[in-house]
Amino acid sequence: MAITMQVLKLLIQCKCARSMGFPSGQFSRVDNLSTSCQWRARKKVSQYRTVDTERYSSLVRKVLSSKTSSQTPASIENENCQLYGPVVRSRPPSQQPKVPKNLHPLLNEAKGQSEYVPGPLARITLQKDSNTKHLPSVTRILQKTMPPDQAFYLERWKRRMIAELGEEGFKEYSLNIFRQGRLFHAAIEENFTQETPSKEDPEHPMDVSGYVESVSHVLNDITGVRAIESAVQHSTLQYLGIVDCVAQYRGSLCVIDWKTSEKPKPLLRHTYDNPLQIAAYIGALNSDNNYSYQVESGLIVVAYKDGSPAHTHFLNSQQIMPFWQKWLLRLEEYAEK
Repeated sequence: MAITMQVLKLLIQCKCARSMGFPSGQFSRVDNLSTSCQWRARKKVSQYRTVDTERYSSLVRKVLSSKTSSQTPASIENENCQLYGPVVRSRPPSQQPKVPKNLHPLLNEAKGQSEYVPGPLARITLQKDSNTKHLPSVTRILQKTMPPDQAFYLERWKRRMIAELGEEGFKEYSLNIFRQGRLFHAAIEENFTQETPSKEDPEHPMDVSGYVESVSHVLNDITGVRAIESAVQHSTLQYLGIVDCVAQYRGSLCVIDWKTSEKPKPLLRHTYDNPLQIAAYIGALNSDNNYSYQVESGLIVVAYKDGSPAHTHFLNSQQIMPFWQKWLLRLEEYAEK
């Protein structure tokens, strides 16, 4: 209340001074009362006013005139070494490929590549006797030693299909895929076993007509068929399997494997373990005394239901060797389980 009365008194005195003719600029004090407000906060003094600008002016001009930083990667690394010590660089892990303990040869020195002699096709059935009933098949070995990442994607695909079709629907889908594969192989076999080629295209079930159309251009390059759906056994490595076909493909004697797929597989890596399967069949055939010849090459043919041209993956004697070594590693892994 006292402050308010002083302000009112000051305002009255100011008006009286103006009425007496005092200039506003010359009037600054009346009755020892200050014209400034007593509650106004004091103005803060900047701490930069105490800096010796003359001393640091050259440094400021140098920094402001420089367009690039004076630091370089080398200077930063040196500074880090002084602060934290030298960098200890760890060596990358060894990337040397694994080698089988027993590098069994793929070829059989006791056999040669005999010339093709027309005659009945070899069709050796798989005999389950006391000597072979405990031998694992190529398919079983590959399934039991499937890499973790491949098994993960396969399991994820299976769960997605079950979610879409249900348990019973997925079982029916799997049986249908198996039935189509069997009919497709029967159609290929019929094409090779015809004594006199028919002028008209043979009729095939609707389920496999697209697959047969897909491989029609490949069949034109296959001659000298020697075996179809015939069992092979490796007497030393103790495994067995059934080859789809043994024939000449563009002049090279091959173990041929027919595959069906819903998705295109234009690259060899898209076929996953199929090259290992081919290598395993070649090694078993070369070891089997039921065959008087040996094979060095393989062919994977991927057929499509919509009739689009099949993809072929040919593996010559040099290309098949890395897959043979991988197969030997899978054999050792299976034996350890």
